[in-house]
Amino acid sequence: MDFSYPAELEQFRVELRDWLSANLTEELVAARRPSGRDDASFEMLRGWSRTMSDAGWAAVSWPREYGGRGATVLEQLVYTEETTRARAPMPLNVIGMNNIAPAIMQYGTEDQKKTLLRRMMRADDIWCQGMSEPEAGSDLASLRTRAVRDGDDFVVNGQKIWTSLGHRAHWCQLYVRTDPDAPKHKGISCLIVDMKLPGIEVRPLVTLNGDTDFAEVFFHDVRVPADALLGPLNGGWQVATTTLSHERAGAARLYAEMRVRLEELVDDIAAQTDALDDPVTLRRLGEIAVRIKYLEVLCQRSISATLHGGSEITAFGSASLAKTVWGEIGQDMAALAFDVLGTRGDDAAWANYRLTSRSLTIAGGTTQINKNITAQRVLGLPRK
Repeated sequence: MDFSYPAELEQFRVELRDWLSANLTEELVAARRPSGRDDASFEMLRGWSRTMSDAGWAAVSWPREYGGRGATVLEQLVYTEETTRARAPMPLNVIGMNNIAPAIMQYGTEDQKKTLLRRMMRADDIWCQGMSEPEAGSDLASLRTRAVRDGDDFVVNGQKIWTSLGHRAHWCQLYVRTDPDAPKHKGISCLIVDMKLPGIEVRPLVTLNGDTDFAEVFFHDVRVPADALLGPLNGGWQVATTTLSHERAGAARLYAEMRVRLEELVDDIAAQTDALDDPVTLRRLGEIAVRIKYLEVLCQRSISATLHGGSEITAFGSASLAKTVWGEIGQDMAALAFDVLGTRGDDAAWANYRLTSRSLTIAGGTTQINKNITAQRVLGLPRK
């Protein structure tokens, strides 16, 4: 691993830090984890997306022609470090901007790029991603939702689940099976679907902590225009791979976020208890701090591979391993916080995190899938 920050990056860092200091309010920091129950917070965060977009800070990795800054990998790394340190809210369309937008940039028509991307960046339109299904969670290739060509339309039938912001979305990047006779990786296509089309039914899902950030989405004979196809027919697997490999320094958010959480936990323990005098608590905090440092090294190794022309497989494999480690650290930190603080605090934030932490080893790729990727792409082990 070998990278350092050139002197010119400090100007970028200072500019961003000054802008965040002038524009990021305490109310925005408090609302940075939107809940499906709170419409006011959601709209506040939509306004923040517009503020960031108008200032050119919403999507620094995007090319300039689409409203970004064409940031280098190291600039993306600094951006992630500084926005996380400042506790800036993630964009409402974070899945769209990191995963869906790159596919539109690569495969979309000029009209799609012109009309969809800036509205996505500003959160004028909310996006969801139709991947997971009841029988196809982390295994996208097993999806069953069908799209059958009928004249100028595809007729879509099926179900998606765990669709983030599905009940708020205006658009969906939908993965469907268009050739049931092809090998399962090769019979998938990607559609850009207007969520107002007749036949789409959305049901919010209430999670363990009472939030409704997810939804299940049903498609009943939905007629999607054929020109909504994104990428080649039966080339959806290629589109999915493009979207999931775009953000080159995104792994930095894993360690930066955990570092901020640990700082907040220590502050809350100090303010509300005398547990920092307890050697057992101190040992547990110290172990988590060391693991976060290891996670930082692992993430930086992945970023370094990108910077120095390393194998894409190595970079992706390291990032997959980092995601697994991140989820396990988060769950252990949540358990420690609840053991020490219980339901203390006006909003019982750590008790809520204890509940939501159960999803950390599931969302964004289960631990089992990521360990398979690590075994095959990092360690070079055979599939069987």
